[in-house]
Amino acid sequence: MSIPRFGVGTFRLQGQVVVDSVRNALELGYRAVDTAQIYGNEAEVGQAIADSGVARDALYVTTKIWTDNYSQAKLIPSLKDSLKKLRSDYVDLTLIHWPAPGNGVELSEFMTALAEAKAQGLTREIGISNFNIDLTRQAIAAVGAGQIATNQIELSPYLQSQQLTAFLQEQGIAVTSYMTLAYGKVLQDPALAEIAKKHQATVAQVALAWALQLGYAVIPSSTKRENLASNLLAQQLVLDAEDMARIAQLERNGREVNPEGLAPIWD
Repeated sequence: MSIPRFGVGTFRLQGQVVVDSVRNALELGYRAVDTAQIYGNEAEVGQAIADSGVARDALYVTTKIWTDNYSQAKLIPSLKDSLKKLRSDYVDLTLIHWPAPGNGVELSEFMTALAEAKAQGLTREIGISNFNIDLTRQAIAAVGAGQIATNQIELSPYLQSQQLTAFLQEQGIAVTSYMTLAYGKVLQDPALAEIAKKHQATVAQVALAWALQLGYAVIPSSTKRENLASNLLAQQLVLDAEDMARIAQLERNGREVNPEGLAPIWD
């Protein structure tokens, strides 16, 4: 299980904007790209990858199955459709996008179908996204210990989810942080600004470095090449114990994404 620590996200990016963002990211040295069926941009991501000249086996591509495709009859065909759009014979990681309790498909059904997709070689690893502790336990029970590569969850200095992240790390499931900048809200934080000034860094770099130092993978997105380049430098930023303690105090349960009918009851 080797989830790359740093990737580029594509949430909310469409058309030529996502093509340019992924192209810029690959030119700058990113080698992990995160997309999803519901983003409506898999074809553009596939185009950017194909045009980049970067060898497919040098990349780590993640997509996510949308709730409409959770049934055993639909999951694998929908993934094959994603592969066509991405112009690839496989993806490196396929996630269940939301647990969507009560949508008519049992968790055991979609996790078993996801495991079958892996067995068929359509995806090299499988995982989950937006699952709480109880649902993660159920997912492990469905596919077996050691089979779930990651749980991709919203995390930021304002939403630290310490119970869930501790559980995932105990289980050997990598934590992937999305929305690490809380839709940009953390960029205005005075405590983070002080830490950034101390290290001659940007606030975005501080937030990303915080997540990396906790052992999480991050997938920030940007439409600006300079921000994509700047974000990458977070990997070289080392925060000290005092910085990490200050950031720990910023917790405020500041969840940005909680769609009714899709999200679980959070821990």
